[in-house]
Amino acid sequence: MAILDSNQLMGDKRAAFREDLTRRVDGEVRFDTGSRSAYSTDASNFRQIPIGVVIPRTPEAATEAISTCRDHGCSVFSRGGGTSLAGQCTNTGVVIDWSKYCTRVLSVDEEVGTAVVEPGIKLDELNEALSDTGWMVGPRPSTHVSCTIGGMIGNNSCGATAQAYGKMVDSVRRLEVLTYNGIQTWVGRTSDEQLAEILGGDDERADLYRQLCALREHYADDIRRRYPDIPRRVSGYNLDSLLPEKGFDVAQLLVGSESTLVTVLRAEIALVRRPKAHVLAVLGFADIQAAGAAVKKILPHQPAALEGFDSRLVSLEHVKHLAEGALDELPDGDAWLIVQFNGDDPDHADERARTMIHDLTDAGDLDAVIIDDPEQQERMWSAREAGLGATAHQPDGRDTHTGWEDAAVPPERLGEYLSDFQQLLTRYDYGDASVYGHFGQGCVHTRIPFDLTSAGGVAKYRSFVEAAAHLVTSYGGSLSGEHGDGQQRGELLPIMFGERIIQAFAELKEIFDPRDKMNPGKVVHPRPLDADLRWGSDFHPIEPETLFAYPDDDHRFSRAANRCVGVGKCRGHESEVMCPSYRATGEEEHSTRGRARLLFEMLQGPERGGVITDGWRSTEVRDALDLCLACKGCRSDCPVNVDMATYKAEFMHHHYKRRLRPLAHYSMGWLPLLARIAAVAPRAVNALAHTPGLTTALRAAGGIDQHRDIPRFAAERFTQWFRRRPASASHRRGTVVLWPDTFTNNFDPHIAKAAVAVLEDAGFEVEVPGEAVCCGLTWISTGQLDVAKHVLRRTLKALEPALRQGTPVVVLEPSCAAVFRSDLPELLYGDEDAHRLAHQTRTIAELLAERAPEWRPRERDGKAIMQPHCHQHAILGVGDEHELLDRTGLSTEILDAGCCGLAGNFGFERGHYDVSVTCAEDKLMPAVRAADATTSVIADGFSCRTQIAHLAPDRVPRHSVEVLADGIGNHDGDRRGPRAGHLAAAGTAVALTASLALLRHRNKAS
Repeated sequence: MAILDSNQLMGDKRAAFREDLTRRVDGEVRFDTGSRSAYSTDASNFRQIPIGVVIPRTPEAATEAISTCRDHGCSVFSRGGGTSLAGQCTNTGVVIDWSKYCTRVLSVDEEVGTAVVEPGIKLDELNEALSDTGWMVGPRPSTHVSCTIGGMIGNNSCGATAQAYGKMVDSVRRLEVLTYNGIQTWVGRTSDEQLAEILGGDDERADLYRQLCALREHYADDIRRRYPDIPRRVSGYNLDSLLPEKGFDVAQLLVGSESTLVTVLRAEIALVRRPKAHVLAVLGFADIQAAGAAVKKILPHQPAALEGFDSRLVSLEHVKHLAEGALDELPDGDAWLIVQFNGDDPDHADERARTMIHDLTDAGDLDAVIIDDPEQQERMWSAREAGLGATAHQPDGRDTHTGWEDAAVPPERLGEYLSDFQQLLTRYDYGDASVYGHFGQGCVHTRIPFDLTSAGGVAKYRSFVEAAAHLVTSYGGSLSGEHGDGQQRGELLPIMFGERIIQAFAELKEIFDPRDKMNPGKVVHPRPLDADLRWGSDFHPIEPETLFAYPDDDHRFSRAANRCVGVGKCRGHESEVMCPSYRATGEEEHSTRGRARLLFEMLQGPERGGVITDGWRSTEVRDALDLCLACKGCRSDCPVNVDMATYKAEFMHHHYKRRLRPLAHYSMGWLPLLARIAAVAPRAVNALAHTPGLTTALRAAGGIDQHRDIPRFAAERFTQWFRRRPASASHRRGTVVLWPDTFTNNFDPHIAKAAVAVLEDAGFEVEVPGEAVCCGLTWISTGQLDVAKHVLRRTLKALEPALRQGTPVVVLEPSCAAVFRSDLPELLYGDEDAHRLAHQTRTIAELLAERAPEWRPRERDGKAIMQPHCHQHAILGVGDEHELLDRTGLSTEILDAGCCGLAGNFGFERGHYDVSVTCAEDKLMPAVRAADATTSVIADGFSCRTQIAHLAPDRVPRHSVEVLADGIGNHDGDRRGPRAGHLAAAGTAVALTASLALLRHRNKAS
């Protein structure tokens, strides 16, 4: 058949193909616009819309998918973490995504040190599964949280640990592979006897091996002559693995073939022993060339890792507040090397490091530090791994790109190469590009400010990479030392290998894939490196008017939607907050990266091949954003600070403009107003709302999941209590405004009372706004931005005297504080009072650390665990809270448990309950249940406390200020009354139905 891809398989043929896949494949088959958009690109410069996505549940299901593709003549390619930088994971055929289901460890041989795994398992997950055995996988790319073993095999991945353990090709023992034509077999190193036995057969496998033998014999001398003998040659096919001296290893031949030859079904991996101890030596140099020149002096000391980076990277990380703790530990210099030494014990590793430093200082001045502490070491490695995020978006507004980011040369010539490479960058006016990389193996990383949106810029980009290819080849180097060829470097391979080897590559492709259906256009017969660009000279995204200002993106939503660079950290499970919906679902579309891809496609328009053609009204984008918890974790955890919570609010504002909204947007979005109505008669409301039968009706009317309980309003709001209490006499530290947020004021007033006790004990005069005020959070989170802006302007007016006098505004609810710090100045950009409030907002711990550092809470014994609110993690931090809690005598552990899953209104909306609970059960609730009964559970976020109480009814989580208030004078320590859940289900039995009808009518009429 002539049918190749999504551009040619149209209409009825496309429908028949989809139906056939759905019928035959045990897995998920997706030809919808949203899925195709989510998989349209990887971490490279390229963009191609696939015809569809197949997510197999087993390798056998993937085999059936490829068989079906063969029957319909459609091309196919595999994808793991989707973090490739050379375009390997973009094409127009069928994507097979292995990362959701095919993640099993099939066997581990602890004596020999091998593991048999399915290709979709993530590197960190596999190493975690191996943690009790003392073994681990050797290569460790910087994308270790998200890269899969299959992707590492396809790409021949490396990472910093390749200095000690080699590339992925050195770890692969055997592969079970499938050709497009249906040959399925295990391959590996082949002895002469085994080869003779295979060649004696009369099946397709024997014929394949006969062709490989003939290829080897024909090109053996060329392979030996043209392949550079360097540690980081990743470019090209591994034809050298067929040589007799390499044992005719077909598995290693196929490593790095980027899904262009076969599909890997299962893999046997050689493992390495975990080092017993290691230390880091950090060395400072005058410039990056000097650092590169020092490599050849360090290599004889056999370091386990040897990484380099320049001052440009450090300055960018300082500007972006990345890895700040590590940067403070750097010795003097303008460029640095991180050298890791392993040992049998810490003293042994330390001795090796000091010996190396001694030998280097004999040759001249050298500033060096040795880092023994594991936490400090982790911070230093995080500084190195933050390179891509730090360099992607420059402070001067220029974006940087891949394209020439991983070339490698002989390590002993690295200093010379860096000097010539810097001159080349300067000649092309790219001289401000940061340089870093795996210097011990001669591999240099950089992101270059290519202009990829104009014809002249694209032509200059092409000219540069061609010149750079000639430069690195002149040093006996490799076009790629880590990231592979794909479409980015496939066209340049003749410069490195010559025409004879290129012909050998074509013949190898013909042997395994004669129909050119395996990831076509990559490596062999490559598409041009300036074709299929995500941008290009015709790039002209839609520029919609927005309510948020996007000051870090040139005030353009299109730039915000283009902020993601695809490294896939949002697809990890190891730590931090991002991305809870991906952790719960394993779906690309429900990762931060997947949603960013859909937003990017939404703004392309049909003239650039965009498949999302209805803009803000897109149901595909709406569905992808539906499971976004708006936790803001990506704002801090994403290497390039994608802020999906803000993008979601913006989208929902436009999507539902002049349309009826989901019921929950009315019940939860308008909660502050409904709470004020309920305050008129809270006891009656509570009684009615918990009447059997009525509760169910109220949940249904408010769009609330039936698993959630309606809360109980406090008998007296905090603001009512505050107005009738006597004033404090102690004002030695001045006045503060205590913010009466809706959550604390209406449901947990005892927390605000505790705050008053603490603030007055510390010597502050406490004021509370005399009129009803709100931060607008619930309207922002439901995308009702016009209302939110109105509410915020009203709030600024009420706070005007305090703002003009510089009075601190103390906010107890972290999500409200985060609104003032981040959402407010971006919604009311340019409003000076908005910016004043952003700068004057404090948590109570921040205020005490800043203005009452000598104040001490009453001491107590015991242990505590603290769950940071997601917005607090992303915007505020919990360092001051941790320090204050430690002062009480409580030994407090700050949990690294991700999002609680409730996330304001998210966990209460109908249809979100399962995802909400899955998020909580990932790490948070196991940690809560593992804590003994005497351990205090602390959570400053109302949502966090509610979720914990819902899933562990025997625990009563507290706000940190309650702990600080224990034992203070007249503070009565009153507790909350019994309540079953979060305000968000809220409404009053008296007013909810009428309010919903009124609001829906008003929205429809507008």
